[in-house]
Amino acid sequence: MIVILKEHPNPKQLDNLKAWLTSMGLKIHESDGVNHQILGLVGDTSRVDIDLIQALDIVEDVKRIQEPYKNANRKFHPRDTVVTVGDTRIGGGHFAVIAGPCSVESEEQIVGIAKAVKAAGATLLRGGAFKPRTSPYAFQGLRATGIELLLEAKRETGLPIVTEIMDLSQLNLFEDVDVIQVGARNMQNFEMLKELGHLHKPILLKRGLANTLQELLMSAEYIMSGGDCEVILCERGIRTFENYTRNTMDVSAIPALHTLTHLPVIADPSHATGRSAMVRPMALAAVAAGADGLIIEVHNDPQHALCDGPQSQTPEEFAGTMEKIKQVRKLLFDGNGGVE
Repeated sequence: MIVILKEHPNPKQLDNLKAWLTSMGLKIHESDGVNHQILGLVGDTSRVDIDLIQALDIVEDVKRIQEPYKNANRKFHPRDTVVTVGDTRIGGGHFAVIAGPCSVESEEQIVGIAKAVKAAGATLLRGGAFKPRTSPYAFQGLRATGIELLLEAKRETGLPIVTEIMDLSQLNLFEDVDVIQVGARNMQNFEMLKELGHLHKPILLKRGLANTLQELLMSAEYIMSGGDCEVILCERGIRTFENYTRNTMDVSAIPALHTLTHLPVIADPSHATGRSAMVRPMALAAVAAGADGLIIEVHNDPQHALCDGPQSQTPEEFAGTMEKIKQVRKLLFDGNGGVE
């Protein structure tokens, strides 16, 4: 349920209204719309008398929300959420690019790639320390050592780091990680999502391989219900009957999510296609569809990468992709093509 207040509501009446709603066990999510202040009510609203609230002098309108996700709902929060990571902002017209290798392999590799992607215009560094692999015999990542190497790359370049958590037992290793990524396989690991919601740290939540947009938003709701509103959604391709590409990139999810939620939406053309030659065109398609950012895999030697080499761009290819991104953004959006 949302309560839309009239302009400049009487402060004392507003405090009384909030106290009454809280006494019924409801949580109140406050946000400012373009012309009105909105109170989003989370909890069992079946006992709330809409007519009684609507009769108050400070209330413009009251509406019940049918969607099961409340905190993530744009109706609760009309303005775009902007997630800030260091000097980088994501959402609300701010665009960011996260780039780096699928997995951290060595200090020389991650530091070198970090310097290259920063020079090309990336504002955050990605790299896998813990790797979820289909085969138990495939490279599983350097684990704690991988995070240490990411932090070394951050010290060398100043780039905030993004890396994926696989299990809550690893949480203590992520204290200095700037953005914690929840991968597609863990999108519905609800116990993990609930725990991450208490961290008040940016969470990059990837859509599952075969999950609907509502299921993605419900997973975001698990995080946000714990108090963490800094959630970044990521479209990374879904499984369809097509097998030419690794997945099928659902570009339509980007504008659809922007309609449904106030959270930033980025795209991952690397995992969506699995083919480095397709990363650039799909990245540009995502930009044109209104994505708030991109996450792109970059490796200095893709042919010998320990993980996902076929979908990784070289630093030179990534630099060319960044130039195209800036051109598209300059043409369609902000007039300068900049990346935050």
